[in-house]
Amino acid sequence: MKILVATDGSKPALNAAKYAAKLVAQLSPGKHSITLLSVHDDAALVHAKSFVGSQAVADYLRDLSEKEVRPAQRLLDKAGIRHDMELRTGHVSREIVDCAKSGRFDLIVMGAKGRAAIADLLLGSVAQRVLATAETPVLLVK
Repeated sequence: MKILVATDGSKPALNAAKYAAKLVAQLSPGKHSITLLSVHDDAALVHAKSFVGSQAVADYLRDLSEKEVRPAQRLLDKAGIRHDMELRTGHVSREIVDCAKSGRFDLIVMGAKGRAAIADLLLGSVAQRVLATAETPVLLVK
C-alpha cells in the first residue's frame, strides 16, 4: 500500500503521520510505504519574487517545507517505516490531489484542524477540498 501523508507541520498533521505509521506497522512495514508531502501556495509571494528573485523564494519555501516535514520524518524513522518526501508549490488541495493521482497512491492521510462547521461552510478548508475532489480515498485524523 502506498500512503500519501499531507503535512504542514501542525499537530493534526503529525497525528496523521502517527496514524499512518501505526497503519503500516499493522499491515507489515516492508511491503508498504509512506510519502510525506508538503505543499506551499506561492501565489502571495509573486511580489516578493520581483524583489528577491524566484530562486530565493523557492529556496525559502523548500527550507520551510523541510522544517515542517522533519518531525514526521523522525517519527517514521524511529518506527522503522520506509518513507520519502515530496515538496511542491501551488494550490495546496489541488497539489495534494494531483500528487495522489500521479503517484498512484492508495490512500491520502491528512490532519483535520477541527474548526467549527459554520466556519468551514463559509471559509472552506484544504481537507474539505481534498475530500471533494480526490479520487483516492482520504482519511482525516484529528
